Amino acid sequence: MRIEENYSLLKHNTFHLPAKTRWFMEYENEEELGRILRDEYFQECVSLHIGSGSNLLFVDDFRGIIFHSQIKGIQVAEETDDSVLLQIGAAELWDDVVAYAISKNWGGIENLSNIPGESGAAAVQNIGAYGVEIKDVIETVEAYSRFSFEKRIFTKDECDFAYRHSFFKNEQNEPYIITHINIRLNKKPVFTLYYGKLNEVLGTYPEITLANIRDAVISIRKEKLPDPDIIGNAGSFFMNPVVSIRYFEKLKTQYPDIPSYPLGNDHIKIPAAWLIEQCGFKGKKHGEVGVYEKQALVLTNLGNATGDEIALVAESIRTAVNEHFGIELTPEVKYVG
Repeated sequence: MRIEENYSLLKHNTFHLPAKTRWFMEYENEEELGRILRDEYFQECVSLHIGSGSNLLFVDDFRGIIFHSQIKGIQVAEETDDSVLLQIGAAELWDDVVAYAISKNWGGIENLSNIPGESGAAAVQNIGAYGVEIKDVIETVEAYSRFSFEKRIFTKDECDFAYRHSFFKNEQNEPYIITHINIRLNKKPVFTLYYGKLNEVLGTYPEITLANIRDAVISIRKEKLPDPDIIGNAGSFFMNPVVSIRYFEKLKTQYPDIPSYPLGNDHIKIPAAWLIEQCGFKGKKHGEVGVYEKQALVLTNLGNATGDEIALVAESIRTAVNEHFGIELTPEVKYVG
């Protein structure tokens, strides 16, 4: 177990913000986590559990305890002729899990290549890309209650997955800390290729394989998203808004070229990046904060931005989109501080 006081979070957030936390506690197994949760002193403190910080915006220092898992490992929990069930430690980097699965020719998560963050946080956020979400492969999630300190195994249904949402993200629910996720992958992969850009890039490959899909996804993401190791960012800052078909048809009379993705439940998903671009933000700089020139969904730290400054630019974007389109953008990034 590792305990640090007045600890810098610079390496624990991809916006590269120099925030600090009063206490930083890192545990390596479930036993150590249990000891932390049962400690009376730390029960009285404000606390936050983080992964690699790829979805966080620190607007100030954190005056409490930051918890971080070092529970790693990828284990085969069950195997059949058609599938394999993997138990994955919450601290495993998600893209390492994807690379491992593809090296074994196990399909189901190849479209989720090159998404930053750790595996436990991937389940909290229900990450998704190119027609696939992590909920499509999760079978169960292992977690500990911060109230009772007891372990609970959540079924997929109990995880309450939805677009960029899960039971663990809802602050109204009892708080849990994920220690492992269990995902089922296919030995006889069925590819999901209906997203146009992915199909277009794969058309340049001699055949469609898991490795080639991963390579195509990585090339697409690198083309439009900045590397967080080089330019501070948290990927997509906003979720794509969902509107009713009726409201979408009204918008379409004003904006005939508005792109959309039908959801099959009388609702339409509209790319937030398109809305932001129409409001003139794409490629613009606001002091030390930038809106990435290749993808308007991405806000960047150009060097010395503060969390407050990034939040102010985000609010300007939300206001403009609401005024132009009557649509309220919801941040995908969690504000902390």
